[in-house]
Amino acid sequence: MEKIDKIGFIGGGNMAEAIIKGLIGGAFPVARLLVAEPSDERRRLLEDRYGVHVISDNRELVRDCDLLVLAVKPQVREAALAGLAELFTDDKLLISILAGVGTSELERLLSGPRRIIRAMPNTPALVGAGATALCPGRHARPADLRTAQHLFETTGIVQLVEEGQMDAVTGLSGSGPAYVFTIIEALADGGVLQGLPRHTALMLATQTLLGAARMVKESGEHPAVLRDKVCSPGGTTIAAVQALEEGGLRATLMEAVARATERSRELGG
Repeated sequence: MEKIDKIGFIGGGNMAEAIIKGLIGGAFPVARLLVAEPSDERRRLLEDRYGVHVISDNRELVRDCDLLVLAVKPQVREAALAGLAELFTDDKLLISILAGVGTSELERLLSGPRRIIRAMPNTPALVGAGATALCPGRHARPADLRTAQHLFETTGIVQLVEEGQMDAVTGLSGSGPAYVFTIIEALADGGVLQGLPRHTALMLATQTLLGAARMVKESGEHPAVLRDKVCSPGGTTIAAVQALEEGGLRATLMEAVARATERSRELGG
C-alpha cells in the first residue's frame, strides 16, 4: 500500500474485522493498525483475536492515522464524525463503507473537500471471498484509489464503479450473501423433506452452490449456458427448473435487489 504508515478503523464491527483479518494475512503489521470502538465486548474480541490495539476515542484515532476506514452504521455517521472535521487535514485519506452515504454527504459532515473513497464490501470478506466495489470522491487522488484497491484485494475481488451505481452494488453484492444463505437453507430443507439427514442435506446444498459459483467464475460461460448443460430433455433438472419458474424465483431475487437498492438510497437521504 502506497505510503500508508498507520490504518485506523472508526468502528470495529464485522466488516472492520474482515478487513483487519485480510490486512494481517497480507503481512500488514498489526502494530500499525488501530481501532476506535465504543463496545467493550468488541474491543476485547478484536484485541484477543488479532492483537490489534483498540481504543474508544475517535479523535485520538484520527490524529494518529493517515488512512481512516469509516465502518459504522450509516444512521450514526453524524455522531461518529462529530468533532473530527479539523483533524481531517490534507494528508488524511478516508475510506467509507457506509451503505447509501455518498461522498458529498461525508464532505459536508467533514466541513470541506476531503480525500474520500467510497467502498461497498460484503461479509464473505471474513473468509477471503469478499466482493467489493469502489468509487472515488471528487477530491480523491489516483493513488488513493490504488491504495483502497490494494486494501480490499486482501479480502477478495474488487470492482471499480461510478458513484451513481453504488446503491445497486449494495442491493446486489452488499446484501447478496443473505439471499444466498436463504437459498442454501431452503435447499437443505428440501433435502430433509425428502428424507436426507439435516447435516448431509446442508453440506450438499452448501457445496452445490459453492461449486456452481466456481463453475461460472472459472469457465467464463453464461449461467444460462451452464444451466442448459444440466437440463437433459425430459429429465429431473428441467422439471425442477419449471418449478422454480412457476414459483417466481427469478423475479423474487430481482425484486430483492431492487428493494435493497432503494433502502440504500433511503439511508443516504
